[in-house]
Amino acid sequence: MHITSDEKKAESALHQHFIDRGIAVLGAGNMGSALLKGIINAKLTPPQKITACGVHLDKLQKLSEQWKVNHTLNLVDAVQSSEIVLLCVKPQTLPKVLNEIKNSVRSEQLMISIAAGVKISFIQQALGQEVAIVRSMPNIASTVDEGATAVAFGQFVSEEQQRIAISIFEAVGEVVVVQEEQLDAVTGLSGSGPAYVYMVIEALVDGGVKMGLSREVAMKLAIQTVLGSAKLVKESQLHPAILRDQVTTPGGTAINAIHELESHGLRSMLINAVATATKRSEELSKLISRV
Repeated sequence: MHITSDEKKAESALHQHFIDRGIAVLGAGNMGSALLKGIINAKLTPPQKITACGVHLDKLQKLSEQWKVNHTLNLVDAVQSSEIVLLCVKPQTLPKVLNEIKNSVRSEQLMISIAAGVKISFIQQALGQEVAIVRSMPNIASTVDEGATAVAFGQFVSEEQQRIAISIFEAVGEVVVVQEEQLDAVTGLSGSGPAYVYMVIEALVDGGVKMGLSREVAMKLAIQTVLGSAKLVKESQLHPAILRDQVTTPGGTAINAIHELESHGLRSMLINAVATATKRSEELSKLISRV
């Protein structure tokens, strides 16, 4: 029997881990706010047990009013009142944040970092104690609950804490568990991947406009085509090549278009894009480790 994506999401919700613990979100920007919203919508913990922390008071107040969470400008206060700490600040900001909170971090706390390129060992050393650390790589689609997130666990993360971390990211999309050394490749694929897809959508729209469609019509068709195609791959669980063959008839339009794409190296360009982004992620990780 065919299971729809909505049914799968509902089934996933039944298995989500009820946390019911204090959570501090350090860095209430796009990703931090998305995780906060996902945690509340999934009912993983009550809003009154969540504290949003940032540098812009007006934004924090709006977030607090909308989601009924606590807010503070003080990193130490946020950490001391929580059992789980989400490190949602930019990679270049993280060393300063870690230095500020290190004396307030407790060994039983769970630290979850979304900072690209910052290794678990770096965070561990900066905090100066044996604490559970989860490193993650979510992507921008988490802001609409369709994220793709990879997580890697530090040596002090218990099975219970692993389930907690997975549940938090499942609240905003799909989650895979990888070894930490694979996170650079994740960054090259799903972390940077939305940018590649946006370029594909933009190019499809321009193609439609070139052939006489209005930009509004072309945009609507391109967006739905990409969305529907991805959903079909996910729900059918068929290899993309099989689905591609289903829409390519002998001598038809699709096979001629595919020939044009292949002759200009579309496949190689996308593979190289992932490889190039992966290498850059590795370079940035080395740079941050020297801070």
